Formats: sequence, structure tokens, C-alpha cells
Amino acid sequence: MPFTQVSGAQIYWKMDGREGAPVLVLLNSIGSDMDLWDPALAHLRDQFRLLRIDTRGHGASQAEPGDYTLSLLAEDILAVAKEAGVESFALAGVSLGGMIGMEIALSHPGVLEKLVLVCTSATMDAASWAQRIATVREKGMVAIAEMAMGRFLSPEFRAEEPAVYDAVLRQLIATNAQGYAGCGAAIRDMDLAGRISAIACPTLVVTGTRDTSTPLEGHGETLLQTIPGAQHLALEAAHLAPLEAPEALAAGMTSFLTN
Repeated sequence: MPFTQVSGAQIYWKMDGREGAPVLVLLNSIGSDMDLWDPALAHLRDQFRLLRIDTRGHGASQAEPGDYTLSLLAEDILAVAKEAGVESFALAGVSLGGMIGMEIALSHPGVLEKLVLVCTSATMDAASWAQRIATVREKGMVAIAEMAMGRFLSPEFRAEEPAVYDAVLRQLIATNAQGYAGCGAAIRDMDLAGRISAIACPTLVVTGTRDTSTPLEGHGETLLQTIPGAQHLALEAAHLAPLEAPEALAAGMTSFLTN
């Protein structure tokens, strides 16, 4: 199993898909791991080499406790890409994964060929994240599970796919509380809003019509209005679009990334 050693962490990653194809890095949301992308993989493997990475403190990626920054999380991804022998790549990230993608685009221009921002934002409520971090550090992941799941997946999807809902809930509760809190600090402290007008790579903004965490209004629309030339894809999904709309997401991504 491939791990990359970085400052204060071991980052777990997998590479699959067609050899010689363009590389597409897939990043997860806070509170999930690379399995978030599983339903979409069958629709992406023929076109891309897929580099999936567990964010620091999530999944199999072990990390020291503390407050992380977007810059630190971005450096983790670049370290993995280097070890995997990848110099430039496209990137698709959900929520926190999209925030990391924006940071890479800004701090390392030229590395990203294209960027897909899935159900994400350049600004979040710092006070609410501070409270969430404190709750998780004091009481563990169970204390925020119901709130987070209400944002992750829509009631419609829960009714249609109860087994998937339960699996996501188990994964959320099993997430390392210190890793979650550390990544939460990166969201709390991010300074993307005043910088994203400098993103130079082609960018696709994906929003979910059921997403109450980072909806088009106030979040996706800011990305679309600020990132030069950004394109938009709206999906019938809540926050975890790769689970609720994997085929439509993969189709939209493939069209954007291959044209």
C-alpha cells in the first residue's frame, strides 16, 4: 500500500485507471476518505489515470494532532504527486478537497492543468467551524454526526439508498477526531476569497441543487463570478455529489477535462 511521508503525517494514496492516460487527482471532503469517489470510478477509469489521496488525518492517512492549514494540505498533495511521478495534473475535489485544489492553483501555478470544484466554497462561517472543532475535540465525532449527515446527503437519497447512507455514517464516526478537527481548522482559517481571481487554469464549478452546505447561492456563484472563465455544472445532489449523482458528475467532468 503506497504511503508518502510528509511533515507530521503519512499520506495514503492509490493510482489506478488506464496507463498513459492524463492524470486526474481526486480529493475527498472533510469527514470522508477516497471511497467517496468509488461510485464514479467506473465512469472515469477509461479516460484517466486516477490518483486518489486520503486527506491528512482521514482514512488511512495518519497525522499528528493540531491545526492544519490549506497550504499544508496542498503540500501533502504535491508530495504524493511527486512520489507518484506526476509533474502536472487535473484535480477534482469535493468540499475541503476543492479548497485544497484552489490553494494549489494559487500557490503553484502551472501544476494544475484543469480544476473541478465540487460542492465547495472560498469562504465559510469561521465561528461555526470554531464551534464544530471544539465539539469534536471535546466529545468526539458522534457529537456532530447527525448534523454533518444532514448536510452530506439529501433525505431523498437516504430514502432511496439507506445502505449507502449507513456506510457513510459509519465512516464519518470512524474518522479520527483530531484529523477532522485539524482539517476543520484549515477551513476555519482559509483566505481564498480575496485570492481566487488569480486562478489561471480552466475551472469547472459543480453545485448541488440539494446542497445546503455550499449551495450555488452565496458559495458557487462567488466562485463563478470571481474565477476567470469558470464554467458551471448543476447536479441534483446534496453535498456529496459523487455519491448522489456519480454518473452525471463523471460525464460533466469528462466533457470538461477532455475538451
